[in-house]
Amino acid sequence: MDDGDGTLEVGSQGRTFGPLGTALVIIPTYNEAENIKAIVGRVREAVPEAHVLVADDNSPDGTGKLADELAAGDDHVQVLHRKGKEGLGAAYLAGFRWGIEHGYGVLIEMDADGSHQPEELPRLLTALKGADLVLGSRWVPGGRVVNWPRSREFISRGGSLYSRMALDLPLRDITGGFRAFRRETLEGLGLEEVASQGYCFQVDLARRAVKSGYHVVEVPITFVERELGDSKMSRDILVEALWRVTAWGVGERVGKVLGRGDHKHPRPDGKQPEPKAGQTEA
Repeated sequence: MDDGDGTLEVGSQGRTFGPLGTALVIIPTYNEAENIKAIVGRVREAVPEAHVLVADDNSPDGTGKLADELAAGDDHVQVLHRKGKEGLGAAYLAGFRWGIEHGYGVLIEMDADGSHQPEELPRLLTALKGADLVLGSRWVPGGRVVNWPRSREFISRGGSLYSRMALDLPLRDITGGFRAFRRETLEGLGLEEVASQGYCFQVDLARRAVKSGYHVVEVPITFVERELGDSKMSRDILVEALWRVTAWGVGERVGKVLGRGDHKHPRPDGKQPEPKAGQTEA
């Protein structure tokens, strides 16, 4: 459902949602020494009550040490030191586990390079008051990208379109990484089963949320291309996304033919997701 202001809503309507609890902004890093101080400072200013977890993959440029210095001077900043570079998905999964273990009610994904604007965090948190998952979307009305070459925009739009068609998902920006989850949503997505990494990690979580019947909202954001440091996008990441999305799509279609339907996880209200129109429960 499009509310007319650029906000797109998917999933069950009319549910009652509980309070959010304390938010944890998870920022994965690998060689982000040029950006980490600025981005953490902007997050702390935009949402002073939120906490920040820097999940550093043993960055050779000393990002982890800089993060430790920030944490030493601010009890709202924590650092999770990881052994090495294992990919975006693994970093977020580790951050999710840490946040859940420490009792946070909201867990937020955000890049370290400034492409996600911390000043837009209040918009995501406001939308989450009536949702299970909020996606910051570049491709709904009001969303936009700044300083992106046409080739990057083509890849991003094309990736979202292909994923929408292959997986039958009613989302505009499936690959974006600026997201806010309720803790209960993450606990219900079967994170222990997630093996995807870079680009398709975001697709994987989005499809799990929609297929499980969670209420997903997309809100418009402005995505700004990084000014400092190097992009982590690579050919291998794109190839992984293509084959995994294709495999998921084929698997779902075969499952429907065989009468298995979509794999569902229970919603936080304890109910099983309702079947789509024309779909019956086994």
